[in-house]
Amino acid sequence: METKNKNIKTFNQHLDKRYGENATKERTDFEIKAKSFAIGELIKEERKLAHLTQEQLAEKIGAKKSFISRIENGHSDIQLSTLYKLIEFGLGRKINLTIQ
Repeated sequence: METKNKNIKTFNQHLDKRYGENATKERTDFEIKAKSFAIGELIKEERKLAHLTQEQLAEKIGAKKSFISRIENGHSDIQLSTLYKLIEFGLGRKINLTIQ
């Protein structure tokens, strides 16, 4: 996307400069971490809406509080089965997966 002011960069241009272009290892690593963080934020938001503490959510799915904390902070690479257990059993919500 072209900008009228040459000094203004798009967000993608900023990411290209800082993390490399799409499909490079550095950019892919960044995108994975960003998505893990976003999933963690969604889980945290849903947990708070359900009026649960991290400890209460952990107890519901048979995990430790520290595990929930790592997920919510984007510091854990969780399996799909764990994500399903967290959302569906722990929070009583449904997962809808879309591939683009």
